[in-house]
Amino acid sequence: MLSRIMSGSIRNLDREYDCTVRLLDDTEYTCTIQRDAKGQYLFDLICHHLNLLEKDYFGIRYVDPDKQRHWLEVTKCIAKQMKSQPPFTMCLRVKFYPPDPAALKEEITRYLVFLQIKRDLYHGRLLCKTSDAAMLAAFILQAEIGDYDPGKHPEGYSSKFQFFPKHSEKLERRISDIHKTELIGQTPETSELNFLQKAQMLETYGVDPHPCKDVSGNPAFLAFTPFGFVVLQGNKRVHFLKWNEVTKLKFEGKIFHIYANQKEIILTYFAPTPEACKHLWKCGVENQAFYKLEKSSQVRTVSSSNLFFKGSRFRYSGRVAKEVMEQSAKIKREPPEIHRAGLVPSRSCPSITHGPRLTSVPRTRRRAVHISIMEGLESLRDSAHSTPVRSVSHGDSFMPRSRSLATNASEGSGVISDEAYSPSDSVLPTPVAEHSLELAVARQVNGAPCSIEEEKESEAGTPSVGEAGDLTDSRAAVEGAGGASSLSEVEQVNKFVLSVLRLLLVTIGLLFVLLLLLIVLTESDLDVAFLRDIRQTPEFEQFHYEYFCPLRRWFACKLRWAGSLLINK
Repeated sequence: MLSRIMSGSIRNLDREYDCTVRLLDDTEYTCTIQRDAKGQYLFDLICHHLNLLEKDYFGIRYVDPDKQRHWLEVTKCIAKQMKSQPPFTMCLRVKFYPPDPAALKEEITRYLVFLQIKRDLYHGRLLCKTSDAAMLAAFILQAEIGDYDPGKHPEGYSSKFQFFPKHSEKLERRISDIHKTELIGQTPETSELNFLQKAQMLETYGVDPHPCKDVSGNPAFLAFTPFGFVVLQGNKRVHFLKWNEVTKLKFEGKIFHIYANQKEIILTYFAPTPEACKHLWKCGVENQAFYKLEKSSQVRTVSSSNLFFKGSRFRYSGRVAKEVMEQSAKIKREPPEIHRAGLVPSRSCPSITHGPRLTSVPRTRRRAVHISIMEGLESLRDSAHSTPVRSVSHGDSFMPRSRSLATNASEGSGVISDEAYSPSDSVLPTPVAEHSLELAVARQVNGAPCSIEEEKESEAGTPSVGEAGDLTDSRAAVEGAGGASSLSEVEQVNKFVLSVLRLLLVTIGLLFVLLLLLIVLTESDLDVAFLRDIRQTPEFEQFHYEYFCPLRRWFACKLRWAGSLLINK
């Protein structure tokens, strides 16, 4: 507590803060912001840096010291939202996935969405059949390394790259076959567009999973897509509600409720922490407003709970999807130049570092800090006569790759994931730090899947192995002592006491209002039709003469008696 107070006082003395935002291509944008700068200022800086006009689909995300993700609110001060000490580290991500990526006006927007969905595929959030997975990976290869060239691309070249959390040699061969035969001549723009159209047809398109548990204690993932609210359990979508069917989203502590059109349909889930539940609720409110409403003027402030209980109030600030599409249609400018970063072999990922993006570099030239893809392919070609080089990423050393079934029929139903929908089998996000064994072995932290935790660490700055071990040990010690449960009990008692006090204050306020109304009715000379009708009722006359007048005389007598005592003294 003392350290937080001291850090807050030191932070208040600074007038400027350094801020680093990790972009979708894993480069970094560093800037200096004023102490009172709002989120909109930083977001506009990044969009100007990227030459991005269709910016409503994107947002800035950060991770607090408790490993909870948040979207930076553009209407609030940045320094007040961040719970960590400066310099601040955030990341740019797609916040609202376009319902139809092909309908985006500008190529730069489609390219950034392509990078986000490629990231989703890499982290295991985008599930698909084996055939779809091969096609998606082939589109990525074509977009980022171009046409197949036997002189540059030796046998087994696709195994150098990690497209999915897990995949098999058979899948790698299928990716190479598609890239060699079916995609020749496609430009990067065409391959990216085909990739987006293919991904948009999948059920898990746009899914950013929130780990929860249902009323039976079974793990589940809740997510919001351009088309509605979904619940995933196992590898199946167990619930899907279109946005026009969702009437209300509500949370109380760790409990999250979804109300449908029919009032008897209520879905209830339990988040790992109250903060995670609040984040889930705010994401749902924003997604519902963005995709469901016709105009931003229809946005209303929503509350998370009932009248007499403390609840969070939140209002989505921004344009809705229909307004964004209408505004995009009015864009008239020369298409901005896109500087695509080439695909980096997964074997080389641990040694990659990233700096600010260089917008003046030609498309054909790779940034110096990236390891050249051609160097990796040269080394692979030199060893082509021996056993094909496998990816030596951290996943291979301790995670068995899932194998496709031998028959062709099974290939059509294979899923690039475990049987249960779980991003926990995802590998670490790029850039990958070396010696990440401990992080990947820890399957779940605080109830959240490993990949989600790993991406949080990537967004907040990947800790060293020692720090990760200390964090795991301290977290295990706290859980073993039962500190979390005792803290939650204290919070529940405090909330109950506050609720009782609020109810008492509201009751006193209502009684005071009734007393004022009674005085106006009995003592004032206001000749208003409403008051006159009440005075003429038999019940009021009886109350006035039998109760109010004696009570008034009693109060007057007591006041005179008290006045006489004061005068005598």
